[in-house]
Amino acid sequence: MTNQTIDHPDSAVKAGTRERILQAARTLFWERGYNGTSLQDILQVADAKSGSFYHFFESKDALLQAVLDLYITSLVPVLIEPAIRATPGSVDRVFAVLEGYRASLVQTNCTYGCPIGRLALEIDPESSGSMELIAANFRGWTMAIADLLSQERSQFPPNTDFVRLARLVLAVMEGGVMQARAQRSLEPFDAAVGELRRYFELLVASKIGNDAAD
Repeated sequence: MTNQTIDHPDSAVKAGTRERILQAARTLFWERGYNGTSLQDILQVADAKSGSFYHFFESKDALLQAVLDLYITSLVPVLIEPAIRATPGSVDRVFAVLEGYRASLVQTNCTYGCPIGRLALEIDPESSGSMELIAANFRGWTMAIADLLSQERSQFPPNTDFVRLARLVLAVMEGGVMQARAQRSLEPFDAAVGELRRYFELLVASKIGNDAAD
């Protein structure tokens, strides 16, 4: 016998079933919310049986945590890297990320809601494992935006806290999406992002003014 790993004959089928369950839950939690999605709903969309579900997940909450892990790992390739490829300047890339959320609002007639924001409002705070993963998603988003902004630190005043500035960007995004969804209109989102851009311009202008004074 060697130390070689031998795949089970139906391992590919099992992997496919887990992925279908995970993607079904991801879609349904976004469309209907966590509490509005039953296990039966997930199994129906995933074309899976309950026995398969419990082979991979101990509970619906464990499935939620797997979905939240998936959002963490997909943050950079799905949201950040496309903005980097499409836009040369790091600050402009931040607004390219926000434009991605706007595109989702357009495509869904303003019914899109940020999945992490929705779950943050819906999940019981006592569900510590899930809430920590929600917080980790927000931290990951914030740090990714802070990194983009800090690459252009020469444009900003020397005392700029890029993590706090990234949290402002996150608040604008979440608030803009929620208001657009509630009002079925792009206007609240566009207004919030427009004011954020104006604030950035003021920061840059203040840096230029201070440099000139020196």
